[in-house]
Amino acid sequence: MSSKHFDVIIVGGGIVGATATCAIAQADINIALLDARRPGRQWPANSVDLRVSALTKASQNILQQVGAWPAIIQRGACAYKDMRVWDAKADGELHFDCADTEFNELGHIVENRITIAALWDILEAKANVQCITGVKVADTFAINNGRTLLLDNGDKITADLVIAADGRESFLRKKAGIEVTGWPYHQDGLVATITTEKSHQHTAWQRFLDEGPLAFLPLHTGQCSIVWTLTTETAQSYLQLSDQDFLNKLETVSNGILGKMLDTGPRAAFPLKYQYANRYTDEHLALIGDAAHAMHPLAGQGANAGLLDAAAIAELLIKTKKAGRPLNSHKYLRQYERWRKGDNLLMMTSMDILNRLFTQQTLTVISARSLGMNQINHSQLLKNLFNRHAMGLRNDLPLLAQNRPCW
Repeated sequence: MSSKHFDVIIVGGGIVGATATCAIAQADINIALLDARRPGRQWPANSVDLRVSALTKASQNILQQVGAWPAIIQRGACAYKDMRVWDAKADGELHFDCADTEFNELGHIVENRITIAALWDILEAKANVQCITGVKVADTFAINNGRTLLLDNGDKITADLVIAADGRESFLRKKAGIEVTGWPYHQDGLVATITTEKSHQHTAWQRFLDEGPLAFLPLHTGQCSIVWTLTTETAQSYLQLSDQDFLNKLETVSNGILGKMLDTGPRAAFPLKYQYANRYTDEHLALIGDAAHAMHPLAGQGANAGLLDAAAIAELLIKTKKAGRPLNSHKYLRQYERWRKGDNLLMMTSMDILNRLFTQQTLTVISARSLGMNQINHSQLLKNLFNRHAMGLRNDLPLLAQNRPCW
């Protein structure tokens, strides 16, 4: 058994874990990034990742500061300038336009694999980062001055601090005995890449249907990535449809907003859940991203919330390092939890309420939500507030989200 010590170990090399690694690595901190596989950075020219993220201005700032944004733009990102939301059951609608802001876009739709590839290009070039792939954590426990990870290949690694970015079913969270609160939605998010007759017009489209919202997200290829919230039973049945039957259904429920549905790529469905960790920290351990929280995707805020976690933990860790305090200081870990937990719970609960509101089909609820949407749509003040919040331009943001370095 080989053994090695690091200042920080980050488990999970997805968008959130890789971003945290790139940010923390700006300081003189020795880091190990652990992931079960090394992400691909080359793929067929005409392929599109099934998973995409709607990255806010705050997320763009974070990725810009860690050096990944230029490569993301180069590999392919689609700025969306408008957002149109409407209710299939009534006349309620919302229209957000970047012309009402100081920016040229509301955000960017980016394939997850592109963001991850840009981040790994950076972190693999860092002398103080060691990427350990092809192994999994078999066990973990706290020691006097840090935490030990036992790997499934028999190796042992230790660190002053372990950061868990290992997803919604986080192994590290479970081993630390951190319980979660939440419930399944009994809904799935069905995703696919769709070729449409009409241009997406750099617009994010979302229509609220009986079982949940259908979103068309514009891609740099000219296609759209759809995220269609359906009951689990319906989603699984739609996966079994022929491509043409699926396109016919999609064309009908989209109300022809993008014309005919011409082609579909592979389809997949992911179960949706409301879930938050009751604690974000344990002895020499911190949770970020989906390990700490999972929310409904109807506003596409999951990745953005995780990136804010990454920026916050990096800022506090670097601040602690500069002050000469231990990197596993209980004080700063508690500060991280206070900083991020409330903000995440507010976003999660807002998404939960909206999902419940738009799946109610009583005439009273339909009428009330339609009235509310139209009132917001006709109030520039309210639209500006919603715009800024959706773009991640809120108070108490980490420095990186403000496009300022924290090192």
